[in-house]
Amino acid sequence: MTIDDIRGRLPDTARDIRLNLGSVLTPGGAPGLSETQLWGVAATAALASRRPDLADAVEASAGASLSPADRQGVRTAAALMGMNNIYYRFVHLVEDAEYGSMPARLRMNAMARPGIDKVDFELYSLAASAVTGCGMCIKAHEKTLRGNDVSREGIQSTVRIAAVIHATAQLLDLDQGVAAEAA
Repeated sequence: MTIDDIRGRLPDTARDIRLNLGSVLTPGGAPGLSETQLWGVAATAALASRRPDLADAVEASAGASLSPADRQGVRTAAALMGMNNIYYRFVHLVEDAEYGSMPARLRMNAMARPGIDKVDFELYSLAASAVTGCGMCIKAHEKTLRGNDVSREGIQSTVRIAAVIHATAQLLDLDQGVAAEAA
């Protein structure tokens, strides 16, 4: 299955999402990102949205734009952010500064040595954090990316892709629910 197959499954009521899905996953629709970054961001957002089938479709559409190492980096970013976004969202939302001063005591070694370009890994981490809504993580990844000379346009493209992929995942979830009810 490819992104075009996914687009074909989206209902007419989701025409805007279908059109956005067709545009944000192109070099012209994702200014500031390389092809590898574009597809890696999309695959990470799909995994963060808990849709491995959508991530597989993204990776199939990406073809050679994502190396085996990139595909592993996508999974690593999604997994680490799955943990970190919950923890750091708690630290942020509880509004008790003492939690922020306590060591997290969570292993995150892959963040220092992700096996792929660190900027790419940060973009993937930002995409996952945007999907799960961890403000503290979003702020940290945006700051790191800006410190590595990633343009605001590239950062915005990352979040736009994450938003469209997440909306697509929600539509697929709804489609599955309707199919299950009909059965």
